[in-house]
Formats: sequence, C-alpha cells, structure tokens
Amino acid sequence: MSKFLRKAVVCLFALPALVVGTPAPVEAEIIGTLTAIEATQRDRDLEKVSAALAGDEVRSRLAGLGVQPADVDARVAALTDDELRTLAERLDSMPAGAGVIELLGIIFIVLLVLELVGVIDIFKKNP
Repeated sequence: MSKFLRKAVVCLFALPALVVGTPAPVEAEIIGTLTAIEATQRDRDLEKVSAALAGDEVRSRLAGLGVQPADVDARVAALTDDELRTLAERLDSMPAGAGVIELLGIIFIVLLVLELVGVIDIFKKNP
C-alpha cells in the first residue's frame, strides 16, 4: 500500500472520531416559577378537557353529528392556553351529573370552530 493511500484511509477513519468528539453548543436559561406552572397547567387542562370529551355519550353524540374523534382531539390540542383554561374551568364549575346543556354547548362551539377552520363539513350549504 502506498503512503498516500494509507494516509487517506487513516484520515477517512479519523474524521468520524473528530465529529463525535466535538461537543455540541447548548444554551440554558433560567425560567421563572410562573412559566413552569403555566407549562404544567396546560397539560392538566388538556387532560381534563380530553377526558370530558372522551365519554361514551359525548363520542356517540359527536359521531351522530358526523364528527370523527380524531378531528375533535386535533382541535382540542390546537386550542390556545386561554381557550383551554376557560374550557377546563367551565368543566370544573359544572355539578356532577348535570350540565348536559352546557356540555352540548361546548360541543357545539368545538364543532363550529372545526367547521370554520375547514376540518369538517357538518353544516352543509345548500346551493
């Protein structure tokens, strides 16, 4: 083997070792308590709203209206933090076993938003 070929092979095998050995730049920031609380609050609100919409009665009612469960889940995940917090607070204020009208109202609002965004087509327009 010639010297040039030997050097080329050594360089070829040394290059990955250099790339792996190079540390990646990282950034760290101090986050405030409020930021940390808000991050966990969204997860709790999302879980609460998803659990309320995951009930068999609600799912069957939505299926009767022609809404796929995946569409509802996608729309709930796309809600802003304020919208999600408002929905979760309204669910908290409803007494157990009551609030069917409010729940249907929430479902209607979700359906209306899905319709306006163009995800579903429940309210068909007649020509």
